[in-house]
Amino acid sequence: MDVLLQQIINGLVLGSMYALVALGYTMVYGIINLINFAHGEVLMVGALVAWSLIGWLQPLGAPGWLVLLVATLGAAVAAALLNMAIEKIAYRPLRNAPKLAPLITAIGMSILLQALAMIIWKPNYKSFPTLLPSAPLAIGEAMITPTQVMILVLTTVSLLVLSWLVNATRLGRAMRATAENPRVASLMGVRPDTVISATFAIGAVLAAIAGVMWASNYGTAQHAMGFLPGLKAFTAAVLGGIGNLPGAVVGGLLLGLIESIGSGYLGELTGGVLGSHYTDILAFVVLIIMLTLRPSGLLGERVADRA
Repeated sequence: MDVLLQQIINGLVLGSMYALVALGYTMVYGIINLINFAHGEVLMVGALVAWSLIGWLQPLGAPGWLVLLVATLGAAVAAALLNMAIEKIAYRPLRNAPKLAPLITAIGMSILLQALAMIIWKPNYKSFPTLLPSAPLAIGEAMITPTQVMILVLTTVSLLVLSWLVNATRLGRAMRATAENPRVASLMGVRPDTVISATFAIGAVLAAIAGVMWASNYGTAQHAMGFLPGLKAFTAAVLGGIGNLPGAVVGGLLLGLIESIGSGYLGELTGGVLGSHYTDILAFVVLIIMLTLRPSGLLGERVADRA
């Protein structure tokens, strides 16, 4: 039972990070029907920008939590500006092109961002400092670190703020109207280009927060770190129902739990032959099963058909 509890805690922490990134995928898809495969690289840029800011701020002697907060805010701003630039330069000119063109562009942008990050920050792994207390907290026989508590709290707060933004603000109404029908929304005074840019910015902020969390939890950052989390977050979005915000959260948490618990049982069933090193297989097995049995995802899809 204690082992299971530990796996559940680890799964929730991992799933929280997947959920934040999956929200970016599903928000963009819900409005312009585009899978932004460069989104994982936005996570990477957020983590590396935070790493750089921490390197500048730490010598000033500020408390660790304050350094982490400022670095996260800086990473969020940088990621938002980057994603808005990506949308304007790479995706907006192709908005009315065949669906394959923006998809290929997204993959190309992912490779380009990795290459630029490798040039700017060099290809070596960076040690991400532990800025919060390292002593774990006990929950029964299971353990959770202050960094993991921060991840769960930040994820919860981020999801609540996003829910309020989408459901109770003028921008949220404009986003829903643009997702329903951008041409009609523009006749009602909504500016679709501005709404789409804002959507990319919000998704980037969530990805940057997830990137800082990822680097803080695993203690490392480098130019290719966003590729696999990005693919898994896409899997989470499909699992929950691409285009559905609650579905992205459900899918992320479920995928984290499946990976954490599944890797443990996989190791037991195979006598340790297949264990944590094969965790990545589980995510894509889930993706294949979901696409086969229920392509619309667990919570369906709320993207309206457009004329």
